[in-house]
Amino acid sequence: MSNVDNEFYDRADAHIRLSNEQISGDISKGKASASMMYATSRFNAWVSATGWENGEEMHAAKEETIAYFVEQYKAMLEENLNDYIDNFDSYMTRKE
Repeated sequence: MSNVDNEFYDRADAHIRLSNEQISGDISKGKASASMMYATSRFNAWVSATGWENGEEMHAAKEETIAYFVEQYKAMLEENLNDYIDNFDSYMTRKE
């Protein structure tokens, strides 16, 4: 990714660590992932709301806002999937 600040990956890693800590017993990777995605969408809705004076303004920008976040998520997911494809053996080798 380009144009990220020095702490960008540290913050992302902190979120990943939290989700990894939640995986145990009856909490699956899928459930932790769903919770993280929900939290991300909720936080981004709040971030978006802070940029508007009222609900009408926010509503008028809703489709543009959704398109922006979907585009950003897709680009980040593609980057990370490609990274895992390129490094699958080293990332996914189980340590005994």
